[in-house]
Amino acid sequence: MIRVVLLDDEELVRSGIAMILEAGGGIEVVAQDGDGRGIVELVQRHRPDVVVTDIRMPQVDGLEVTRRVRALPDPPAVVVLTTFGLDEYVYAALEAGAAGFLLKDTPPRELAHGVQVVARGDAILAPEVTKRMLTAFATGSQQPEAKAQLAQLTDREHEVALTVATGAGNAEIARTLHMSESTVKVHISRIIAKLGLENRTQIAILVHRAGLA
Repeated sequence: MIRVVLLDDEELVRSGIAMILEAGGGIEVVAQDGDGRGIVELVQRHRPDVVVTDIRMPQVDGLEVTRRVRALPDPPAVVVLTTFGLDEYVYAALEAGAAGFLLKDTPPRELAHGVQVVARGDAILAPEVTKRMLTAFATGSQQPEAKAQLAQLTDREHEVALTVATGAGNAEIARTLHMSESTVKVHISRIIAKLGLENRTQIAILVHRAGLA
């Protein structure tokens, strides 16, 4: 059972999301709140697998929630809920270590699936805005430090990183690069550790910043 802590300042919206997640099967919303001020206590008390948070909330928003959660020992994954017009917040949340983001108008089945994907260590990015989001990191001049960081990778790790930047999942990467999914996972774990990143989403950001996507 995937344990979820849910944050949204609109009670009706929060209740609806909770119902959608639990109706998806295998998900239990163990705690809810309308603000992020108590997120550390909620995580420590309920030990969730995933924190699902609205991006804009009073007092403590989803960006700060992401920072506080990811600073904890053995932190849960964070998924940010947003609207299309709040890209700048989403960028910052992903850099802070969020596993991904979903739009609030995401179909119910996809919302539950997104939580399941993140709970098993993958990333979820709303397909409608993935290209726009990642491209934003590559606007302007390419960043030499990003290229230098990627230069630490082996040739195979570099191939995996480039494929991650397309938004492909492990199964698709495995097919593209002719390797097993378990090998893909090993490579991604090594890339994250070697480059000091939080998750595969930050791999994609780095590749785009280097102008290699």
